[in-house]
Amino acid sequence: MTQAPATPQTGRRQRDREIVALAVPAFGALVAEPLFVMADSAIVGHLGTVQLAGLGVASALLTTAVSVFVFLAYATTAAVARRVGAGDLKAAIRQGMDGIWLALILGSAVIALVLPLAHGIVHLLGASTTAAPYATTYLRISAFGIPAMLIVLAATGVLRGLQDTKTPLYVAVAGFVANAALNAGLVYGAGLGIAGSAWGTVIAQCAMAAVYLHVVLRGARRHGASLRPDAAGIRASAQAGVPLLVRTLSLRAILMIATAVAAHLGDADIAAHQIILSLWSLLAFALDAIAIAGQAIIGRHLGANDAQGAREACRRMVQWGIATGVVLGLLVVVARPLFLPLFTTDSGVKDTAVSALLMVALSQPICGVVFVLDGVLMGAGDGPYLAWAMVVTLAVFAPAALFVTVLGGGLTAVWAAMTLMMTVRMLTLWLRARSGHWIVTGATR
Repeated sequence: MTQAPATPQTGRRQRDREIVALAVPAFGALVAEPLFVMADSAIVGHLGTVQLAGLGVASALLTTAVSVFVFLAYATTAAVARRVGAGDLKAAIRQGMDGIWLALILGSAVIALVLPLAHGIVHLLGASTTAAPYATTYLRISAFGIPAMLIVLAATGVLRGLQDTKTPLYVAVAGFVANAALNAGLVYGAGLGIAGSAWGTVIAQCAMAAVYLHVVLRGARRHGASLRPDAAGIRASAQAGVPLLVRTLSLRAILMIATAVAAHLGDADIAAHQIILSLWSLLAFALDAIAIAGQAIIGRHLGANDAQGAREACRRMVQWGIATGVVLGLLVVVARPLFLPLFTTDSGVKDTAVSALLMVALSQPICGVVFVLDGVLMGAGDGPYLAWAMVVTLAVFAPAALFVTVLGGGLTAVWAAMTLMMTVRMLTLWLRARSGHWIVTGATR
């Protein structure tokens, strides 16, 4: 009996299953990450206000440091996926090991900087004289976990490139549970206070890194990949990461400008802005999960010299991004009366947030396209274009946001500027996707 030829509908269903299989576990892992900070905050918060304030300053620094180095995951995913598509698993894992060695080097450098400078950095961020000692203690201890955090990023990229997003989910969930248990035991059981919270997080992060290394090393032994550091490979990983670092720093600058402008508008505005920003970040996780699937799938297609498959996958994931954005936007509108009371009882803050939330809801389909195309171009290794596009976006957003303070418009105008920012990103990414210049096939770009 001959097999029926594949139809467009069959191909689309196969792509949908692949996207879901990669995106759903990726979403779970992404959501688990901020739970670390939430668990620490909940436990330390019962020690006292100044301890919680110290944790807030230190955790903001750590979160920023980790987000700056997120290119370790993105660049590694793209490079490994290309090798997988080319059918060379040995080279794929070797490429991943280069990323892990780079993470260890960068993590060690960060420790060397943070330990002597922690006190000054904490005061530079405006910590009060009562909170600063706690922030310094937490930051200095947590610095020992930074290499593990960066190894986790790089190893996550390796597994995503190998088309495995389930293992990162399992490790993230186990890490969260271990972190919460260790924090409670060391803070209260051992009576170590905020230092116990820091050590608990360090231990949990090191355990996660150990699990990832075990998985990667097992794959390296299976395929005969070398584990030794390779200077050329590490240098190539760093070079691939530089454009993504520029992209990330530009995005962080945009978020900082938006927060600074909101702060100048008044207490109610900055409070409402922080609430909306937390929701925006949560929505971004859902869209970023599709982007992660895009990185892995596009990289594999290009590595297999399947340009048409890459185009079709890009097109289908954009459709997913738009549909998901529409659903998320509708959920924001419907859930507003339930969402805002969770964060505040202040009617002024809630009134300020309502109209700005509508702007967030309207922008979600745009965000869907942006996140997906961002993932597609990362999977293609098109980092230099992503860096250029984000710098252009920053150049457009900065004056638009600053005009808010001059022309008025309140928090809604701030989020209108944020929507403008996402629209500019969408246009730059869409033009690149449409041009086809990102489609460079082969095991390496």
